[in-house]
Amino acid sequence: MREIILGLWDGHDAGAALLIDGRLACAINEERLTRRKLEIAFPRLAIAACLKQAGIRADQIHQVAACTTDPAKTLTRLLPATKERYYQVRRHLIEPSPLDPWTQTAKRIITRWPGNAATRQLSELALRRELHHLAIPAPITWHDHHRSHAATAAFGLGLNETLVVTLDGVGDGRSGSLYRFDDGRLAPLASVAARDSLGSFFECVTRLLHLRELEDEGKVMALADHAPEIDPKDNPLLDLFAIDGLGIRANGRDIEGAVRRIHWRYPNETLAAMAQQALETWVVTWIGHALAATGLRRVALAGGIFANVRLNGMIRRLPGVERCYVFPHMGDGGLAVGAACLAATQVTLPLMEYLFVGPEAGAEAIEAALARSDLPHRRCADPVAEAARLLIGGGILGWHQGRMEYGPRALGGRSVLARPDLPGLRERLNRRLKRRAWYQPFCPAMLDGEAERLLEDHHGPPDRCMTSLYRLRPAYRGVLAEVSGAEGRCRPQMVPEEDPGRYARLLHAMRAATGLGVVLNTSFNPHGEPLVNTPEEALRALVTMGLDHLVIGDWIVDRRDE
Repeated sequence: MREIILGLWDGHDAGAALLIDGRLACAINEERLTRRKLEIAFPRLAIAACLKQAGIRADQIHQVAACTTDPAKTLTRLLPATKERYYQVRRHLIEPSPLDPWTQTAKRIITRWPGNAATRQLSELALRRELHHLAIPAPITWHDHHRSHAATAAFGLGLNETLVVTLDGVGDGRSGSLYRFDDGRLAPLASVAARDSLGSFFECVTRLLHLRELEDEGKVMALADHAPEIDPKDNPLLDLFAIDGLGIRANGRDIEGAVRRIHWRYPNETLAAMAQQALETWVVTWIGHALAATGLRRVALAGGIFANVRLNGMIRRLPGVERCYVFPHMGDGGLAVGAACLAATQVTLPLMEYLFVGPEAGAEAIEAALARSDLPHRRCADPVAEAARLLIGGGILGWHQGRMEYGPRALGGRSVLARPDLPGLRERLNRRLKRRAWYQPFCPAMLDGEAERLLEDHHGPPDRCMTSLYRLRPAYRGVLAEVSGAEGRCRPQMVPEEDPGRYARLLHAMRAATGLGVVLNTSFNPHGEPLVNTPEEALRALVTMGLDHLVIGDWIVDRRDE
């Protein structure tokens, strides 16, 4: 009998995952189905999509694995309207009320409390009610928030003698943890209390810069590149936390008040640079201490802090680190996978054999959507060759192929692609198509062989998921300026040379034609929305984003000239 585990997460960036006999059969986040970015509602649609993709009935599920039973999460399960209002205010969709500052203070206090027997029982009652509507009778197992994060990183890498590190805002009374992973087991080494949260510190900086917390932290990192260089001795933020061996300690209770007072004296880009420098200093020091204490040389990372690719690049370059792995869905959106791994009797290692574990639109669905569309389209015998021709000619393409990728990065399943060496392309994409801040760079996707040739600090296994920052060799910084930032820094996706898929074949075609097996790769989504999922959404995005063409399955769709 097959072991079928349904993992689910019903908080920020809710989602579901299906583990069958230890193999990740499907995983998707609710946002891709409701079209509300970073959805917080119970993942009913994601559960249904996973079951449909895997061909599994609800009554075949052996176990439901969930995580986080702290009082704050339990309260939102019992009173969903509370998290809906917070979602609306946090995303700047509604005006805050005069009571919101008091509500936020109460929320910060409550989220620091760990779970207990009562909150676990109440969470189970709320979750059982939701599962009853889906006709899922399977028993529920509960797992710790940070242990679930750690499981994604540990099983994702799948190597013994690994230091597993988690850091985020808060969950189950903790904001971070250290584990040792051996023989499928996570042995705890240390943890960080919720009151000492580096994730909450960075969320605070994001909020004070009038950006959306839990969403725009990447903009803070990008903005930091545009401030004058800061001497650490002139950075007052560095005094807010201290690293003591394997511990992290906040120096004071009112971190937000301290950051607010410091912000008053500095422009936004300087605050962003100081925050980035402080985060890098604290985390690199802490992990350095852990490596020295354990003698380990492999590091696996998960938790929202590790969406920060500049920080990940510094960890990767630490002396003695022979492997640095970041789980591709490092934030809370990946918790469903972690909980499922902890519930399973065995997990196929490595867990992430490939990244495309979302739903797939078959040929019939694509053709039906095209038939309902009034856009000009044509079937193509070799869509890869035609896509390469369009890119070489300066076209900007929507690319909708195969199963959807898992996690926050577009990786060649639902991507927007362009030629990376066209001057002015970044401005066109930022202003007309993506409507992003001017200081946010775009990213390159490249074949493994190109990574060796183009990147001066690429050593060790390739980065398949755009999780770390690298530096272009000086000779290529000019030609690839549209996909890099200050000092040639870029966040590349490295694609296997031997991959038989269409995405890799497109990169090979670009290398044959231009001498560079590289494309600009950004997410296929209209401004403010999640990645497109269905063919209908891809066709609509072709028009609303002002793309030139869409390559979907075996079809080429052209934007109609108005």
